[in-house]
Amino acid sequence: MDLSRVRAVTALPVSDLDRAIAWYQGHLGAEPSETDEDGALFECGGGTSFFVYESQFAGTNKGTALMLQVDDFDAAFSDLRSGGVSFEEYDFGEFKTVDGVMTSPEGRRSAWFKDLDGNIIAIGSQ
Repeated sequence: MDLSRVRAVTALPVSDLDRAIAWYQGHLGAEPSETDEDGALFECGGGTSFFVYESQFAGTNKGTALMLQVDDFDAAFSDLRSGGVSFEEYDFGEFKTVDGVMTSPEGRRSAWFKDLDGNIIAIGSQ
């Protein structure tokens, strides 16, 4: 298989599909492009997407499940925060957030938040 020819899609487990769709619509402005009994597909830019599906294991992943690369980090951060998203604070030595934002030595910024099931989602500057 040649991964350069494969379209990757992130899959996020949720405990209630309808509630999750409403959360992603309300907090991220995402509209599902496909919805059926298996789940909902949300199309993003650049041919990328993510899929949410009901699972008893929703929210059990302790690492970043979805990374959203944004062109304007400040605007995205502000929009999410003003929309009710609470950003996580981390302090793992060199990996530390300040007011919800981690800045890499190269100047890239990232921030993490959780969806209603505890899936960890990040926004990051490109």
